[in-house]
Amino acid sequence: MTTVADDAHPELEDVASFRARAQAWIRENLKPVDQHPGEVAEFRTDQAELAEVARQRAVQRLLFDAGFAGIVVPRKYGGAGLTPAHARVFNEEIVGYDYPYMIQVANFSPSMAVILEFGTEEQKLQHVPAILSGDELFATFLSEPSGGSDAAGARTTAVRDGDEWVLNGSKIWSSFAWWRDWGLCLTRTNWDVEKHRGLTVFMVPIRWPGVELHRIEMANGPGHFCQEFFTDVHIPDANRIGAVDGGWSVGVRWMFYERSRESSPYITWWATGGGMAGMLGQGDLVRLARRSGRIHDPMARDLIGEVRADALVAEQTATRIVQGIRTGDLNDQAAALIRLQRGVNSTRQASVAFELAAGAAVTWDEADEILGQQGLEFLTRQSSQIGGGTTEMARNVISERVLGMPRERAGDKDIAYRDVPKGPAAGR
Repeated sequence: MTTVADDAHPELEDVASFRARAQAWIRENLKPVDQHPGEVAEFRTDQAELAEVARQRAVQRLLFDAGFAGIVVPRKYGGAGLTPAHARVFNEEIVGYDYPYMIQVANFSPSMAVILEFGTEEQKLQHVPAILSGDELFATFLSEPSGGSDAAGARTTAVRDGDEWVLNGSKIWSSFAWWRDWGLCLTRTNWDVEKHRGLTVFMVPIRWPGVELHRIEMANGPGHFCQEFFTDVHIPDANRIGAVDGGWSVGVRWMFYERSRESSPYITWWATGGGMAGMLGQGDLVRLARRSGRIHDPMARDLIGEVRADALVAEQTATRIVQGIRTGDLNDQAAALIRLQRGVNSTRQASVAFELAAGAAVTWDEADEILGQQGLEFLTRQSSQIGGGTTEMARNVISERVLGMPRERAGDKDIAYRDVPKGPAAGR
């Protein structure tokens, strides 16, 4: 198993000199920006979004060529082979500067993290440098139309055919998959064992024969979520991640990386309090209050302070949990605490932004589009507690696997998955 910076040399660059080098490079090569790059333009045209993806790939290549992509990734896979402390320093220095956030999320963690932990040496050498340089972009194919939050209930099948596997089924809610290159896909390879034991993970090229991708248009306009249909898709066994029927072991870590990505040493993020949890930070809320004319309103200031306090607590909580997992004081299921806090904070932040925008968030003209956007965000605020694993599931994991409370009774335990009662599979 590959660990963070497992090939680091004794003569590692000290953190202070690394900070000075990173600071100088960032100021010379990256553009200063007022808002966090994670503020996705929800209503960007497809042409504009593809242009933005191309621009971010170019920036990612700059980071890679300078040795600032994959700071904790072993050198033989294209990383810098440094430590999480070096990664934190870089995140502190990049505050206020542009970086390719959109193509790093999902691509670096969980996708690259899963490949590093479970992939073969050949897979790591082929894909990790390409991910770090921005040449390959991964999506995650985990959720299914009939599965809800039950990832282990996957019904997308993979049937062995010599040195290949034939995939049939569907995945859904894959973020930005329409412009990505690969998908990390959880499949059902054995129906004659209980649910969690018959799963296998594959890397699937998105533009492969038999893969059909549909965009999902959301009620508030954006179409960045996708659904994929697999019809007799032939995948070489060399694309398999982990053991046959051992996909749940991969999946558990996959979900750990998903839940804890705000504190992942693999992903670049502004270290301003709260990590990536809720891209609408204190500075954004101040600008919003100023735009709406409420900057001197004591109640508005209290709301901004509340969000800032939540972000600081989230950052410290994430740091403590990741450290506890790294030292073995906590099991990796404790990452559900980070997921829960992120979901609750994001929902609250959307409510605060709505309050700060006041009436302009309900009715607005073109000049007030920024304020009006807060109304749309408010209407969809609950999605932050659904995507990436629901907060209800996170509470379950915390109670059972972190606090040791009694497990819920499971009606499918010790039963072959083919014999478990199921609802109808979702069609097209």
